[in-house]
Amino acid sequence: MGVQAKIAPSMLSSDFANLASEAQRMLDCGADWLHMDIMDGHFVPNLTIGAPVIESLRKHTQAYLDCHLMVTNPLAYVEPFGKAGASGFTFHVEVSKDNWQELVEKIKLEGMRPGVALKPGTPIEEVYPLVEGHNPVEMVLVMTVEPGFGGQKFMPETMDKVRALRKKYPSLDVEVDGGLGPSTINAAASAGANCIVAGSSVFGAPEPAQVIKLLRKSVEEAQQ
Repeated sequence: MGVQAKIAPSMLSSDFANLASEAQRMLDCGADWLHMDIMDGHFVPNLTIGAPVIESLRKHTQAYLDCHLMVTNPLAYVEPFGKAGASGFTFHVEVSKDNWQELVEKIKLEGMRPGVALKPGTPIEEVYPLVEGHNPVEMVLVMTVEPGFGGQKFMPETMDKVRALRKKYPSLDVEVDGGLGPSTINAAASAGANCIVAGSSVFGAPEPAQVIKLLRKSVEEAQQ
């Protein structure tokens, strides 16, 4: 497939009072990326963190900060997140149908890697133009739960979208987020996901390093 396994623990499940040490702990356990959930209380009911937290964390780590913007107006967040030190900026297709070209351009100008996310109920066809445009996104995030809260149950029916993406775009980074852990990773990996976001299954494990290793192994074996 030509895509690398990337394991991204979701910092939403970490101890926010010790974010820097939690980030380092995940990296020491073998994480590739740190997944940051940005929620505005409007696009989704929950409210989490913003650019100031990213900026604070950036002072303590060189890690790839994989930011998932569950916000109604992603354009307003591009510049603050670029300045804060975000590495990836993934916006939702549901709120950017009219301005995604401008959005992708600005994300790249700010030195971030653009990605697009879609909710479980959104048809996969809606992201195709963003992958195929002259200035394309570089990752598609398939939500495997309804966005907004951690700890939800994995929705296996969303794997059809992952399969469709992988078949159509063999070298695209395909990320999955929601309910991923030892019991669901094989479904995601065999469908073609290579970037794995995992929250409670990693942070709640007695040995997070073992869970990260298992997730990676599953992705790598599915690619053979």
